[in-house]
Amino acid sequence: MPDFQSRDPADPRFWNERFAVGFTPWDEARTPPALARFIEGERGRLGARVLVPGCGSGHEVIALAAAGFEVLAIDFAAAAVAQARRVLSPALAQRALRQADFFRFEHDLAEPAAQPPFDWVYERAFLPALPPASWTAWAARTAQLLAPGGVLAGLFYLDQTLPERRSRPPFVTTRAELGSLLGGAFDCTAAEQLPADEVLPVFGGRLWWMVWQRR
Repeated sequence: MPDFQSRDPADPRFWNERFAVGFTPWDEARTPPALARFIEGERGRLGARVLVPGCGSGHEVIALAAAGFEVLAIDFAAAAVAQARRVLSPALAQRALRQADFFRFEHDLAEPAAQPPFDWVYERAFLPALPPASWTAWAARTAQLLAPGGVLAGLFYLDQTLPERRSRPPFVTTRAELGSLLGGAFDCTAAEQLPADEVLPVFGGRLWWMVWQRR
């Protein structure tokens, strides 16, 4: 691992350093097959507007836009947004990509496409990138951004037990901890562990596709 200066994943500089040198072991450089299956199976039952927080390189944005969704993809790290601009077409980047903070983006982006509520939120490597101390705020914010009946769907990094210390991302959680975070506003409607060949080594084979519906 390179000798990075920033150690705080709540600071955009942490992620800027890593994107700047291409140290992104969480990046599949493709649309995850689980998302492709979900889009194919649920497209007619999902609303049009989808938020992609912590979008990173933005590969999924291509598949979401191609499926007809109105996408808002945000990241607070300038280097991540710059990388996504290299992945997306200029027209798609112009339409869907913004540098913004998940916890306040609608105030920073004075445009209709950035205003909640959204029909669904796509999760991939965003929650495990956030320090666990901010997870309660993440859960409340996600519920706030979704319309009633809206969906939080994506890949969740779960283990049976928590490590003694969660010192750096990706930060793992447990099914029980995730349920405690989301259970006040969401019902889990689907949960399936991904096969090993669909999981990057950094996640140690412990990714689950989950769907949570806003009450």
